[in-house]
Amino acid sequence: MPPQSKLLFGTAGVPQSASKKSTVHGIKEIKRLGLDCLEVEFVQGVKMGVDTAEAVQMEAESQDLALSVHAPYYVSLNSPRPGIRMVSHKRLLRSARIARICGAQSVVFHPGYYGTNTPEQTFETIQDGLKEVVSILRSQGNPVSLRPETMGKRSQFGSLEEILFLCQKVEGLKPCIDFSHLHARSGKANDYLSFYRTLKKIKLKLGPQALHDMHIHVSGILYGDKGEIKHLMLDESDFRYDEWIQALKDFDVKGMVIIESPTQEKDALMLKNLYHSTS
Repeated sequence: MPPQSKLLFGTAGVPQSASKKSTVHGIKEIKRLGLDCLEVEFVQGVKMGVDTAEAVQMEAESQDLALSVHAPYYVSLNSPRPGIRMVSHKRLLRSARIARICGAQSVVFHPGYYGTNTPEQTFETIQDGLKEVVSILRSQGNPVSLRPETMGKRSQFGSLEEILFLCQKVEGLKPCIDFSHLHARSGKANDYLSFYRTLKKIKLKLGPQALHDMHIHVSGILYGDKGEIKHLMLDESDFRYDEWIQALKDFDVKGMVIIESPTQEKDALMLKNLYHSTS
């Protein structure tokens, strides 16, 4: 699927202001609000059927709205139990199948926890599983991109370096960069220079085209010694979103920005307006 020609702003799931909590009504509300995209949340399981997915695709196409999908939270690619790893692979495959019918470009997912394994062992296990999943998707002619997300807890696999290296090693894999998670994970990564370095590293590791096909998560975030605690509204947090916006503009980033604040549409509109008013 082709990269976006600009930077799009939208919400994680149906906006709270939608009249009904269905994806089709969410798409209508995103358009009414003046936003550009929607991440369809399968976080509690892939419960959307083919008929609904086809209706979602038609509505999104009619509204000229871009879609992505978030796979179920219960994906554990580093579980010590082979059965759980197998079920996790199936959840990714199911998410990608429905995403394709919806017309979504990407499936975002959380790779898993380190558990008792070293980071190196965890990387190998996750890499091997994803190579198998991607191979199945391609054999089925499914072009949807799988996107492992940078994670906010230090116990989770998903530092910036791990995600970028994983995308280098597994052909067709692309990153989901959650800037708020990067901030919470380190307690730092929260100024223009940090955002600049993150984008520069993506460009160096994955090539300049990666900056024109990004999937980004952002929100306010509360964190502690172990990393992420919970999401906040941007103005209730210490996240320097004005400096973040400037870095995105300076690198001419294109793709989708998905806002995960408690009231997503409020922060999404604020960020979109700020982006378009910044020189």
